[in-house]
Amino acid sequence: MYYDAQADDARLTLTIARTAAAEGAAIANHTPVRVLLKDGDRVVGARIEVDGDDVDVHARVVVNAAGVWSDDVRALDEGRNPQSIHPAKGIHISLPWEKVRNDIAAIIPVPGDKRMVFVVPWGDTTYVGTTDTAYEGPLDDPPCTPDDVDYLLAALNGITEEKLTAADVVGTWAGLRPLLRTGRSARTADLSRRHTVGVSPSGVVTVTGGKLTTYRRMAAHAVDAAFDGLDEPKRPSRTKHLRLFGGEGIAPPVAALEPSTHEHLTGRYGTEAEVVQALTVDRPDLADPLVPGLPYLRAEATYAVRHEMARSLDDVLSRRTRARLLARDASADAAASVAELVAPDLGWSDAERDAQVAAYRAAVAAERAEIS
Repeated sequence: MYYDAQADDARLTLTIARTAAAEGAAIANHTPVRVLLKDGDRVVGARIEVDGDDVDVHARVVVNAAGVWSDDVRALDEGRNPQSIHPAKGIHISLPWEKVRNDIAAIIPVPGDKRMVFVVPWGDTTYVGTTDTAYEGPLDDPPCTPDDVDYLLAALNGITEEKLTAADVVGTWAGLRPLLRTGRSARTADLSRRHTVGVSPSGVVTVTGGKLTTYRRMAAHAVDAAFDGLDEPKRPSRTKHLRLFGGEGIAPPVAALEPSTHEHLTGRYGTEAEVVQALTVDRPDLADPLVPGLPYLRAEATYAVRHEMARSLDDVLSRRTRARLLARDASADAAASVAELVAPDLGWSDAERDAQVAAYRAAVAAERAEIS
């Protein structure tokens, strides 16, 4: 058993971006890099795609922090993919809390394997993970397979009285770790989680490896390397003492299985909880549940598209909230209502709104089919 902190990775990374914006950065979402701009042998920016148009962004230093895609970015600079990353897939599953009934987090052994997995309470659900397997497929959408789910359920069933099956799973998700490729071991679990920072001959700073829990140290090292390429004095990193956006003056609420609306919003938004709550003053319907059975308010979807760069229905239901992870089928049932809510702010036509709903439901159906 252990007592630690909870972190919603999607909200954490989003808040890091918003913290940068509050400090003066310009940030953009859904903007793929197409070309790195060069002046002679020096990279001086990038051409990105914004709503179908190419936009050139100029910079004195370019930092490549693209995770498992970092080799693809390096290929734009170096002319070939260096194959430095060995992607390792990890999946989690969500189960109804009453099926597990764990008040605290636990670490449990996997039968027949020298690994452990986490069992973590999260509101009315419990999530279990993670796996650690080599991955060779497309990076954009790694699948959760029946074998992956069975691996986690076997560990869980080894310590619970109620034997759980794939039919009890209400959500699944997969991610890829950008591990550094070495010849030391074929097992991804044996590869180092350390990070490296390198600088190409054209000046591109690339940070690879590492993990989310050490992101501030990784960022400080990458920024230090970027300063080394500038003709100005290096400034000490402020990250150790820099609070995230919305975190100034906030005491974390006490975790509870059924938190109040105030605790729920404060835990997710910090001081911005007041902005979310204010949306319900003129429109009381925004205080209604976004997805029945989950704690999210309809106001949170409106806030997501107005302040958090949500551009799609999947952005709202999978990342700005975790509805898809916590209640996959219920989120699909609510998709039409959520799309109708956010459509005016996003300027969607009726056809685009319906297309967003269809795409989301198709993705949920495919996810369900993967593990059946």
